Amino acid sequence: MGDVGDLAKLVMAVDGRREIADARERLGHELADCLWSVLVLADRYGVDLVAEFDKMTAGIERHLGAAAAAS
Repeated sequence: MGDVGDLAKLVMAVDGRREIADARERLGHELADCLWSVLVLADRYGVDLVAEFDKMTAGIERHLGAAAAAS
């Protein structure tokens, strides 16, 4: 949870909504740190991230397609 909080603070700083020294330079490290945590959790709990990502993006595409058709 701490890493995600740190990431959120850095994103706010890069967007100019918070003051953090070297936020832009630190952002990449924090993104990589969070990604590492996600990969470790997926491995530990047997989650196929590629399959889950494909399902998630397919759902987004369906939603966007439906929204475009309704416009």
